[in-house]
Amino acid sequence: MSLAASFEIEYLQYLKPDGTLTGPLPPAVADAATLLPLFKRMLFVRTFDTKAIALQRTGKLGTYAACLGHEATHVGIGASMRPEDVFAPSYREYGAQFERGVRPREVLLYWGGDERGNDFEGPRGDYPWCVPISTQCLMASGAALAFKLRGEARVAVATCGDGGSSKTDFYAAVNSAGAYSLPLVLCVINNGWAISVPRKAQTGAQTLAQKGLAGGLHCLQVDGNDLVAVLEAMRRAHERARAGEGGSVVEFLTYRLHDHTTADDARRYRGEDEVKAAWEKEPFLRLRKFLTEAGLWDQAQEDAWIEDCGKRVDLEINAYLETPVQPVEAMFDYLYADMPADVMAQREQAIAQEGRA
Repeated sequence: MSLAASFEIEYLQYLKPDGTLTGPLPPAVADAATLLPLFKRMLFVRTFDTKAIALQRTGKLGTYAACLGHEATHVGIGASMRPEDVFAPSYREYGAQFERGVRPREVLLYWGGDERGNDFEGPRGDYPWCVPISTQCLMASGAALAFKLRGEARVAVATCGDGGSSKTDFYAAVNSAGAYSLPLVLCVINNGWAISVPRKAQTGAQTLAQKGLAGGLHCLQVDGNDLVAVLEAMRRAHERARAGEGGSVVEFLTYRLHDHTTADDARRYRGEDEVKAAWEKEPFLRLRKFLTEAGLWDQAQEDAWIEDCGKRVDLEINAYLETPVQPVEAMFDYLYADMPADVMAQREQAIAQEGRA
C-alpha cells in the first residue's frame, strides 16, 4: 500500500497542572521573571471578570460572556502580538484585548448595550467583538491578504471556539490562508463546549488543530492553561507568518469554568465532577505554584495585587456607570447615509415615546 499523505500534530506543554516543568523553558522565556507581569495581568483579568458578573447579577450590565479559565490563553495571545498587527476577536477574549489597549470600561459599555464600547480607543485597526460565530476568521483572512499585497510585515490573528471551528467561515479562512500563503494565525480556543454541545458531538476530528492541514497550514495543539506553551506557540506562528511561510492553526486546550454567558446555566448539561477536575488544571493555579517555587511570588504580593486590581477595576466600573446614556434616536442615526422614510418615521416615534419634544 502506498500513502498519498501522512501527518502528525505536535502538542506543546511546558508547565504541568502541579506547577512543575515538563522540561527546559523555551529560550524566549528562559528567565522565569519574564512571566511575572503576564501572571499579574491574568489576575487582573480574573478580577475584572468577577466584578463584571456581579454587575450583571445586580442589573447594571446586560448578558455577559465570562472568560474564567481562559486567562492564560487570552493574555498569551494578546501579549504575542505587535501593535501593528490586527486582532479579530469573538466575544470573550478580554485578556487579549486588554493587552492590545482596549479599556475595561469599553468592554462594560459593550455588554451594557452601548455600541460605543466597540469603538476602541486603543487598537484602532482591530476588529470589533463578533457574536456571529467564526465570521471574524474571514475578516482576519481578508486583512492578512491586504498585508501581503501591500508587502507589510503584519500578522492577522483571529480567535474562535471549538464549535466555531466547525463553521464554514472557519474553513473558508483556512482555505484562503493556504491558497495565498497568508500571514494569518487562527486560534481555536477549545474549552470543551460549544454552548451546551460537547466537543465530541460536534466534530469527528481527532484534534481541532488538524483542520488546518486540509488548507496547507501549519498546525499545532497547545495546553491552553499553560501560559508558557501559549507564548511559545504564538511565537512560532508569528515567526512563520512574518517570514512569508504562511498561516497557522493553533488549538488551545482549556476549559470554560463559568457558564457560557450569564444567560446560561451549565449545570443542565455538564456534571460537577467534570468541572471539579477542570479546576485542578486551571491556568492561574499552576503558574502561581511555579512562580512561588521560583521565589518570584508570595501571598503578601498576591494580597496587595488583588487589592490594587480591585481598585483599578472599580475605577473602570465607575467610568462605565457614569457614561451618559445615548438618546434613543442613536439606534437609528448611524445605519444609513440617507435614512429611508419608514426608518425616519420609526425614529420620530421612538423619540415621542421617550417623552421628549
